[in-house]
Amino acid sequence: MAGNVQPLRPKLSGDTEKITVNLGYVDLGHIDLLVQDGFYSNRTDFIRTAIRNQIERHSEATRQSVARKSLDLGLQHFSREDLEAIRKAGQRLDIRVLGLASIAADVTPELARATIASISVLGALQASDAVKKALADRIR
Repeated sequence: MAGNVQPLRPKLSGDTEKITVNLGYVDLGHIDLLVQDGFYSNRTDFIRTAIRNQIERHSEATRQSVARKSLDLGLQHFSREDLEAIRKAGQRLDIRVLGLASIAADVTPELARATIASISVLGALQASDAVKKALADRIR
């Protein structure tokens, strides 16, 4: 299963998660000034750069935490075939991801419940609403 873990790319075009950030007017004004003076192309560019700088600043602490918590870093995708093989082997998964965990659209809620013991995702989980509902008691 570890063969389907892929590192995240620094910039994800269509594969991003939208978040809302509330900023004070003075902070927003500083950002707009930097954009106006050409340091950044827009507010989003500034915010992404600031986030990446903070992630880089804390990279060693993050690396240690990922190792300590036994997280898979990047993208982890589970196809129907993967989960059917897990069920056939009589096993169950404890999914622990920092990044994106995705469960294929053709995975039934019954197959997901039979094969996934727990899910812990720091980032985003992509799965059908029915699968998310079926696994609600297992998602941390």
